[in-house]
Amino acid sequence: QVQLVESGGGLVQAGGSLRLSCEASGSTFSRVDMGWFRQAPGKEREFVSLITPSGRRTDYAHSVKGRFTISRDNAKTTMSLQMNSLKPEDTAVYYCVADLLSRRLVAGKAVYWGQGTQVTVSS
Repeated sequence: QVQLVESGGGLVQAGGSLRLSCEASGSTFSRVDMGWFRQAPGKEREFVSLITPSGRRTDYAHSVKGRFTISRDNAKTTMSLQMNSLKPEDTAVYYCVADLLSRRLVAGKAVYWGQGTQVTVSS
C-alpha cells in the first residue's frame, strides 16, 4: 500500500519555474515506479514523466522533455518534478502516481494516485 501527497503547485508566470514534490508513505516505495500525470481543464489526463525504482531510468512526454526533470529519494520516500521554462499550456492539475508496473503507470492505470496539485502558468 502506498499513499501519495503532492505539494508545490501554484501560480507562476510563463518562463518561470516550479518544483513539485510527492511524499509517499508505505513500505514498498523503493520497489515502485513513480511518475507524474496532469490534467488540464476540458482535456484528458496525460502522462508527464516516469522514474524507475532505482532512479536510473527516466522518461518524459515529448511536450516537457528538456524542461522538466524528475527525481526521487528512496531514503526519504519522496519524488520531485522540477519544472523550468513553464508555458501556459503546462497549466493543469498534476498528480503523483505509483505502481509496480511501469507500463501500467504510463498507460494511466497506476494503482496509486495522489490528490493532485494545481499548477497555473500565466502568459
